[in-house]
Amino acid sequence: MNNFQRTLLAKHAGTARHAYNWGLALCKQILEHNKNNPSDKIKFPTDIELHKWLNRLVKPNNTWYYDVSKCAPQQALRDLRKAFRDFFNKKLINGKPVGFPRFKKKYKHDSFYLDGRFKVDHFKIKVPVIGELKTYERLPQGIKVKNVTISRQADRWFISFKIEEEIKFSTKKKDVVGVDLGVKALATLSTGEVREGAKSYRRFESKLSRMQRLNRNKIKGSKNYKKAQCQIARLHKKVANIRKDTLHNLTTYLAKNHGKIVIEDLNVSGMLANHKLAKAIGDLGFYEFRRQLEYKCELYGSELIIADRWFPSSKTCSNCGCKKETLSLSERVYHCDNCGVSLDRDLNAAKNLAALAVSSTVSACGVESADTP
Repeated sequence: MNNFQRTLLAKHAGTARHAYNWGLALCKQILEHNKNNPSDKIKFPTDIELHKWLNRLVKPNNTWYYDVSKCAPQQALRDLRKAFRDFFNKKLINGKPVGFPRFKKKYKHDSFYLDGRFKVDHFKIKVPVIGELKTYERLPQGIKVKNVTISRQADRWFISFKIEEEIKFSTKKKDVVGVDLGVKALATLSTGEVREGAKSYRRFESKLSRMQRLNRNKIKGSKNYKKAQCQIARLHKKVANIRKDTLHNLTTYLAKNHGKIVIEDLNVSGMLANHKLAKAIGDLGFYEFRRQLEYKCELYGSELIIADRWFPSSKTCSNCGCKKETLSLSERVYHCDNCGVSLDRDLNAAKNLAALAVSSTVSACGVESADTP
């Protein structure tokens, strides 16, 4: 990639961000007007209407819009409309409704969308307006690409596109497995296997803190400031990549080798409210684990069962079914007073989750347990 292409990529991302922020500001004005004038309401615009207004009002005054593809601002307005639709419909993400759309910031989640004619060749892809881009990874051959999304992470650009592929169900080694997520170990399986988390943030926390401390006295906007910010962004990306790699290895192993996988419906946002455990929980990536497992189970022909949030997997004995009234976090070994069995707390919970797949009424979206209070 040459400097001319880097400039074009940055222009596309900046144009998409400008169109999104312009549309958001206009929609906020319309909502404010409708709130103050109930008798004289203005119809909330669609993405098509916003694009027409953009062509009439914004493009003539900002000629740099004509230097980039029309798809970039057009898709940005579609994304804005979808964000408002999710907000109005109170769509839930991780148990919480989606908030009001926010303005986009420069260098933060920069991305844009392109469609048209694309030519894919081994380590090259030809993109409209920008030209031929070289890739580090080998691209699939014999495919038709209709649209792509190009995004910036730290100082590197990534291109992604969808391809159609037949689902190939893998041979399962085990029918059912229960997975208990924890802070001490990322995942404890009902088979007795324990998978440790990467804990990449803890590994690089001191280095990250030092880099941020050295950057605080630099003049904001200077070349040295931007260079330091880029180094910090690279380190953040490295931490995230290590975490994602660990989660991908675990979720792929589970989906490929097990017919039914049972996990708990964890309240991740509620767990992060605990300031003593928030850093450790965020470092493991519980929500990302579930997100990856959901689509990989469909890909490899496995069934994902989500146990009820209040299912007492840790308090119930996996041997006799006796339930304890209380169980503190400091008790790492579960000891049953009824049958006398003693085993690791997380392993006991994982075995209860695995048993839930057989003894409970399984539905497409989860399970309903008779023991659930």
